[in-house]
Amino acid sequence: MRALGIDFGERRIGIALSSGSVASPLETVQRSGDHSTDHRRILDIATEWEVDTLVVGLPLSLDGSEGPAALLVRSEIEELVAATSLPVVPYDERLTTVTATRLLQEGEVSGRSQRQMVDQVAAAVMLQAWLDRRVAQTDS
Repeated sequence: MRALGIDFGERRIGIALSSGSVASPLETVQRSGDHSTDHRRILDIATEWEVDTLVVGLPLSLDGSEGPAALLVRSEIEELVAATSLPVVPYDERLTTVTATRLLQEGEVSGRSQRQMVDQVAAAVMLQAWLDRRVAQTDS
């Protein structure tokens, strides 16, 4: 299974790819100001990498509730679903940006490079958690 991890942000969209059981950062898409243009770019990436599932990070609050950010992402998920026949799966992305920032700092990635990579690394962290959960559910 190939899955694309998507981390929607206000200015950037982090993209990660899995080809089996490991997620890797792929790229950062700069927001164009138009959701349909951004979604076409995501779907072009999905076609290029022949993915069969889109996993979208859902920014839940720490208590698990859906705040304003999650509602905005849910709206984008609906738009994506309308634009593709691929399954679009929302997945909890709590603390992925914090984890991604920490990983980049530990790797001694500079501040400027860190800003360019944090979204795609956060998408990879989220996608890896989704993959791990699928394996755990299969094993039970």
